[in-house]
Amino acid sequence: MLVSGRLVLLRSTPTLASNHHSAGVAKVVLKKGKTQLFKDGSPMVYSGAVDRVIGRPPPTTGDIVLVADGTEKPIGWGFYNSTSMFRVRLMQLQDEDPSCALNAEKLLETRIAAAAKLRHNLGLPSPHTNAYRLVNSEGDRLSGLIVDIFGDLAVIASSAAWVQIYQHQIMDCLSRLNNIKRISWRPTVEILKEEGLDLSDLKKPDLIIPQTMVKVMENQISYLISLDGQKTGFYADQRENRSFVSTISEGRRVLDICCYTGGFSLNAASGGALDVIGVDTSFPALELAKENVALNDLDPRRISFLRQDATEFMKAAVSRNESWDIVILDPPKLAPRKKVLKSASGMYRNLNYLAMQLTKRGGLLMTCSCSGAMTQSGLFFRILQAMEHHDIWVNILPYCAKCACMSTFQGAASMAGRKITVVRQAGAACDHPIDPAYPEGAYLTSILLRVL
Repeated sequence: MLVSGRLVLLRSTPTLASNHHSAGVAKVVLKKGKTQLFKDGSPMVYSGAVDRVIGRPPPTTGDIVLVADGTEKPIGWGFYNSTSMFRVRLMQLQDEDPSCALNAEKLLETRIAAAAKLRHNLGLPSPHTNAYRLVNSEGDRLSGLIVDIFGDLAVIASSAAWVQIYQHQIMDCLSRLNNIKRISWRPTVEILKEEGLDLSDLKKPDLIIPQTMVKVMENQISYLISLDGQKTGFYADQRENRSFVSTISEGRRVLDICCYTGGFSLNAASGGALDVIGVDTSFPALELAKENVALNDLDPRRISFLRQDATEFMKAAVSRNESWDIVILDPPKLAPRKKVLKSASGMYRNLNYLAMQLTKRGGLLMTCSCSGAMTQSGLFFRILQAMEHHDIWVNILPYCAKCACMSTFQGAASMAGRKITVVRQAGAACDHPIDPAYPEGAYLTSILLRVL
């Protein structure tokens, strides 16, 4: 090209097709009209979007494959799965860093380093908090990989076949981070079965250091957490919501329903609450909650825990006309799949109906849902407030037992005879980023209501 009398040579941008690693790599060709979704960054290539697979022998689960449009022009690459409904987890697009093209080890190193830099920029870890999420699956563009940090321990939650296959490379990347001294690997068994893996055939990584109990700090509050507990052992996603509770609890009576190991309860007590009661069904979780009270030198006369079913406790408290200034309701995941959204809607409605009755008039109810299907449906607000029959409820809410027509659905506030106002709305903490190209990554909803 001639520019101002000088001959300038233009260097062509490397493509996946021209990459020397692409020889022998199978190609997954998308159906007509399906390409743009994945060009825009959606990482999950579902089986229904695939037109054909080119390659002999055909790719097997965990293999690197090219993803191409209908003309067989590559748009990116990812990890193949012959069993899962997600046929390819798209890891990189055509116009991105060529040094990572078709190179899983380089990609892991780059993405994990980027995740660590983001957390550093967010102030994590800090002198007051050493429990946080380092890698948040699609939010950090490593679909199926979760890494939580507890002090110098990294807990890896695997929910994709490729993560299991590349476990040693993942641990190598993590072990090179300055603050990581120990690693615990926790495969999500049920999801990995859907990925087509037989976990009985998988060898445990050699680098894992056995650990059952860890002490961490979050916002200056200390916690003992059990690695045998739920998920990775601690719900770092609620960190900012727990901290907020501590700022509004001074001089208040607080009820924490589904308290687990006492996260919200401890924050309320540390914030100066007059009296805190935590309720949960898990004996091991409540034992840890009690240990956490002692660990933080809190007055056990002001904070206590009861082992009881949430619904039974609330019904009994309503019958005694009891009420609290602040009620926190953080139930387990009630709608893990869209197909159970109908039944989960009724459960959320009934729990919140009881919680509203236990909230003093003018008091506050923090109600949460960690169900991705519920959060993404946008129904949670409608469940909380009064709702009449509406087209949006078709196929979601219960049918009338005596007829085929849709029954009128009454929201929790209407059932309780209360008026609610939304004071605050939040999701997961900032170390749980969400890729806007994959909104399905949003799962946690936390709503603070004034109940009149």
